[in-house]
Amino acid sequence: MYPILLQIGPLRIYSYGLMIAIAFLVCIFLARRDARRYDLDPDKIYDLSFFVLVSGIIGGRILYVILNLPYYLENPLEIIMLHHGGLVWFGAFGFALAGGVVFLKKNNLPILKTLDFFAPYVALGHAIGRIGCFLNGCCYGRPAKWGIYFPAHQEKLIPTQLIESFLLFMVFSVLLALREKKHKRGTVFFLYLASYSFIRFAVEFLRADSPRELFGLTIFQIIAILLFFGSIYAILYLKSRR
Repeated sequence: MYPILLQIGPLRIYSYGLMIAIAFLVCIFLARRDARRYDLDPDKIYDLSFFVLVSGIIGGRILYVILNLPYYLENPLEIIMLHHGGLVWFGAFGFALAGGVVFLKKNNLPILKTLDFFAPYVALGHAIGRIGCFLNGCCYGRPAKWGIYFPAHQEKLIPTQLIESFLLFMVFSVLLALREKKHKRGTVFFLYLASYSFIRFAVEFLRADSPRELFGLTIFQIIAILLFFGSIYAILYLKSRR
């Protein structure tokens, strides 16, 4: 739609990068504001957020490049052009989670409690990031008469980015409410994973940017299925513990 929001001489402000930055700033502001209520150090929360952000961007980019390897072998400089878009959530999540757990262990912070604390903000940041996808024109949907016209694709497409963003805003609201109630540690975090996996599985049927790999499903739907049932199992396991 609008991959470049503003250009002043050689300076360009890319919509995708701007929305990622806004998502991070909004989420870190809310996290630092609420940290003390959960007996967490705001400064540690800031350090953790930055560490997770960098890890997530690296992981998301690596998986995106792997899935589009022929293009990047021919255009290697594009690998570092993050402002053009191209992050895979599953890769970003894996690297961010691994990096976050390492940080928490090194700083002797409670892992499950901190993951529950961050879960609503992850959903919120994800929702804001999808708006960046919409403005950039990536993660697009199938052609539809009732869709939104995308100049880059020269046709009306289903705005899957906005659909996913709206659903993630709802998940953010639900997780925020659940976090305030008594719960087993870890359940809020795994509920986010289960919720997003379900959303992604459904939205993938409307998207047109991923090939169907197995039984008419995309690779992301297959990952979503595994992550969904893994998250449900984790929630049930946590609830069964004393």
